[in-house]
Amino acid sequence: MKAAHYIILVTIFLLSSGAKGQAEVETGIHIGQRAPDLVLESPAGEKISLSSLRGQMVLIDFWAAWCGPCRRENPNLVNTYRQYMDKEFVNGSGFTIYSVSLDKSKESWVAAIDKDSLEWESHVSDLKGWKSAPAIEYEVTSIPANTLIDGNGIIISVGLRGRYLNDKLKELLK
Repeated sequence: MKAAHYIILVTIFLLSSGAKGQAEVETGIHIGQRAPDLVLESPAGEKISLSSLRGQMVLIDFWAAWCGPCRRENPNLVNTYRQYMDKEFVNGSGFTIYSVSLDKSKESWVAAIDKDSLEWESHVSDLKGWKSAPAIEYEVTSIPANTLIDGNGIIISVGLRGRYLNDKLKELLK
């Protein structure tokens, strides 16, 4: 009777812990955690939340118009976006980029988006430079910096640039 009681308790524990699923994922900035939500304004003044992109693979990209390495990385981001924007992933449908600018000047930010042909829709900033709330929350200390999240908002990789971003997305295809 004691063994049967033990088996019942273990079964209840396993079932209850499995039922929690995604709701129990801790929010944070490390792989395996749910990415903190961000809500910032676009150049047009529209508020865009990171969570509004749920369901897609999303690269949160921290950059600035004045950042040479960021601008040199932008052609790779454009090519990667074009290649994967309509693809099906293991945990997400489509790929997009949530570009967080650390610029202080709206004019130079918008000019860089145009000049570099950054064609995705989610360009956001609080125009506070290094005092940007998202940069502080995500502990960004240099740019370019990025975080890749899946369709559930779970962080799956950090700091992917060049071919490494492309390789990771290829690995995650259905």
